Amino acid sequence: MTFNKIILSLLLAVNTFSFGQQVKKEVLFSIDDKPYYTDEFARVYNKNIDLVKDESQKDLNQYLELFLGYKLKINKANKLGLQNDPKYISELKSYRSQLAKNYTSDIKVTKALIDEAYARSQKEVKAAHILIMCDENALPSDTLKAYHQILDIRKKIIAGANFEEMAQQFSQDPSAKENKGDLGYFSAFRMVYPFESAAYKTKVGEVSMPVRTKFGYHLVKVNDLRDNRGEVTVAHIMILKPRAEGETPVDTEKQKATIQEIYTKLKQGENFESLATQFSEDQNSGPRGGVLPKFSSGQLSSEEFENVAFGLKNPGDYSEPFETAFGWHIVKLVERHPLQQLEQMERELENKIRRDDRSRLIAKSLTSKLRKKYTVKRNDKLYKSVKATVTDDYYDNKWTLPANTKDFEKKLVKIQDKSISATAFLSELESQQKAGLKIKPIGNLVDYCYQNFVDNQLNTYYNDHLESEFPEFANIVEEYRDGLLLFDLMEKEIWNKAKQDSVGLKDFYNKNIDKYQWKNRAEVIIVSSTKEDVAKKARKMLLSGDSTEAIKSKFNTKEVVNIMTKEEVVEEGNANSPKNLMFQTGVSEVYKEGDSYFVNKVVKIIPSGPKALDEIKGRVINDYQQFLEDNWVSELKKEFKITINQEVFERLKAQMKK
Repeated sequence: MTFNKIILSLLLAVNTFSFGQQVKKEVLFSIDDKPYYTDEFARVYNKNIDLVKDESQKDLNQYLELFLGYKLKINKANKLGLQNDPKYISELKSYRSQLAKNYTSDIKVTKALIDEAYARSQKEVKAAHILIMCDENALPSDTLKAYHQILDIRKKIIAGANFEEMAQQFSQDPSAKENKGDLGYFSAFRMVYPFESAAYKTKVGEVSMPVRTKFGYHLVKVNDLRDNRGEVTVAHIMILKPRAEGETPVDTEKQKATIQEIYTKLKQGENFESLATQFSEDQNSGPRGGVLPKFSSGQLSSEEFENVAFGLKNPGDYSEPFETAFGWHIVKLVERHPLQQLEQMERELENKIRRDDRSRLIAKSLTSKLRKKYTVKRNDKLYKSVKATVTDDYYDNKWTLPANTKDFEKKLVKIQDKSISATAFLSELESQQKAGLKIKPIGNLVDYCYQNFVDNQLNTYYNDHLESEFPEFANIVEEYRDGLLLFDLMEKEIWNKAKQDSVGLKDFYNKNIDKYQWKNRAEVIIVSSTKEDVAKKARKMLLSGDSTEAIKSKFNTKEVVNIMTKEEVVEEGNANSPKNLMFQTGVSEVYKEGDSYFVNKVVKIIPSGPKALDEIKGRVINDYQQFLEDNWVSELKKEFKITINQEVFERLKAQMKK
């Protein structure tokens, strides 16, 4: 691989880099009066140079030529307008957005949440709850009413009322009538974050204070706390229970008898997977030998099933038949998956946090810092006018923007050097109307929306200026931007041309025919067998001129394969040539390699000569591409005005060689 292709591949990768030796920033060269600086040259050289195997290509003079060629191509790409291609713009935007996530979160808060989640994941909580529903955007009076209602229930429980009975009587969770509020065992990320926190912070046997989630107010009673059992992969055989409307004692006994018969077959030594495929009535897992996706506590809808599965000790162990609400099962342990160390789970936990309510804490922390970092100035007089336009129709989703917004096109708020109009805020207010906010009076609602609007604008401003905030971020984005452009340019100007220009390709092949030559080749038949006597008999047949079909017909049957044959053309000197191959016609002696015996028959020798274009088209295309690229750079040097500051380059070389 040539050095400039290495540059392309590296520029398409995500790297951060710093080197101890600081280079003074000076103009190293310019292309059409656009300057390129010494610090970029030194940074990219130091980042890539260890990956270059050819020592000659580490020469700074040679590298300057390569780097200059690279920048010429980027200039050509921009000149052709490739940077305006919608596909390019979309891909660059997507990449920058992904990369920005590493810079738009509070690292300390994120780390604290990762540590907390890992600590919680070591345990499983068994809890029950009582829910009084309350919408996130409920009126303050409704919120207060729900809070007092749940607080009153807690007082009764603390005074001695039975939690389960209170859950059946008062909980607005539809399942509470059946399960008495019981949620079984769960670990981190199985519940919404505020509920999870209440469960882990409440002692066994105690009832939490009211906790607010997006569903309403909860009381959480912790019934048990145990070590996390990790995850298991199991297979099961299931016989479904008869449907309730047609169920008879006879049907039930028949199903129980069936699972017992299967269990007897297992004890007789029959294969679990085969029995699951034949008899299991779980249509999803049955065809796969009964294997279920791995699961942890609380993931299945049957606690009985989970307890049996986790109770099996060794892979291959299987349970006795047992009953759940769904039917009768036999479970076999396939594999245990114990909890991993923090280092192994850190990335997974961080990804879960980004998708969880916890992410709000990270965003809130960053926003708080941005409020202190940036100067925010509001036009209070204009803001007062904005508030005056918003009426109580807002609560019924009937409020509309003022008919004439000319007076609101003025600057409402300024963040650093960015001005935002009142019209932008009014549009945001209109879009938020669908959220059903109930904050009263209406002026307070506008204030609430305004603060959210400013916070969002702060985050947008910060995101838009990451390049100036973090030089390493700017470098990575710039390299990726150039890498995408270079890829598109090479595809347009070189790669596609080399593939599609059949006349040019053939002409290049003819001019370089000496590079594409075969050595002597042998057309050879290779016969192998695991039995020496069979190989010797096959050799005699080869000597007699029998075909490979005749040899296989003599020694192979439908049940047994004693002979394998292969015909191929082998080039002299090829490391993969058959052992003991002589480049002369005839049959070799029988020889052993590994567990098999071989005999070779060289049918004919093909003299050395040129390779046909079709035989090596891929290699010729690659060489032609390189030829086009090398000549193309020379043409680009004529197309653009290049000025190299040789004095600066000499100083740079002296510094980099220290």
